[in-house]
Amino acid sequence: MRHRIVGKKLGRDDDHRKALLRNLAGQVIDKEEAETTLAKAKYLRPYLERLITRAIKASKADDSVVKYNAVKYLKGKIYPQDSVKKLFDSILPRFMNVPGGYTKVTRTRNRDGDGALMARIEFSKEAGKKSAK
Repeated sequence: MRHRIVGKKLGRDDDHRKALLRNLAGQVIDKEEAETTLAKAKYLRPYLERLITRAIKASKADDSVVKYNAVKYLKGKIYPQDSVKKLFDSILPRFMNVPGGYTKVTRTRNRDGDGALMARIEFSKEAGKKSAK
């Protein structure tokens, strides 16, 4: 039984899972989208949202030490580290006044070979806007 078991493992150990998140986060930041399995995309989304929120708070701060520490933190969470510069230069200006919802996950297809559900994770164009239902 799965009672009181929290979190996903994605069939990997801790270090492999951390590396997977860093690489996928860097890919999404560099290319502004990534196609991966649905489980990985769902696992990546809150990780990426927290990183973007932290970068926004750091860029709004007046203290240079806060910005330095945030960049140092983000370089440890995103690979390749050049992606952090792109995050601050081109992605953050779009989301400066947005409280959340920076990314979206869209199901795309079933993968040939094993039939795994594939999904595209990308930055939301209309981030922060409520949908009219």
